[in-house]
Amino acid sequence: MITNQLKPEGRKGRGTAILQAWLLVGSLDLASAIIQTLIYDRNPLDMFRYIASGFFGNTALEGGMLYAILGIFFHYCIALIWTIFFFFIYPRISFLSINKILTGILYGIFVWLVMNQLILPLSNTPSFPFKLKSAFIAMGILIMAIGLPLAFLVSRFFSKKNH
Repeated sequence: MITNQLKPEGRKGRGTAILQAWLLVGSLDLASAIIQTLIYDRNPLDMFRYIASGFFGNTALEGGMLYAILGIFFHYCIALIWTIFFFFIYPRISFLSINKILTGILYGIFVWLVMNQLILPLSNTPSFPFKLKSAFIAMGILIMAIGLPLAFLVSRFFSKKNH
């Protein structure tokens, strides 16, 4: 169950695949967050500052454009970590290659769980009361923007290496 016979391509090919997947999922997630923020009639710059507050605390929430830019930077750093992690675990856990859709759904839920139950509580971001509807919306976004795209892209990357 833990080993998979998938053979990865050399570093250059894997690096390019990671870069492309990262930019795609980071941008999809960012666009989704912006749309969700606008639907709730909020300012996307405040959302970016909220992301920066994970590191800078309340200073970022009260700050200007620099903190918004740093929030975007941190967002893409986080997306890169999740992308690299998926490229790392995919060939090592054999059941991930069985069903791309299920894998994408499970990875999106996993990302939500780790971010909301571990990372955010340990960061400097202000906490909000738990709302089931908001949690399901956030999970859905992570499934659609990160989990499913990564499941398909990484599956494709490793399947090409076996042929």
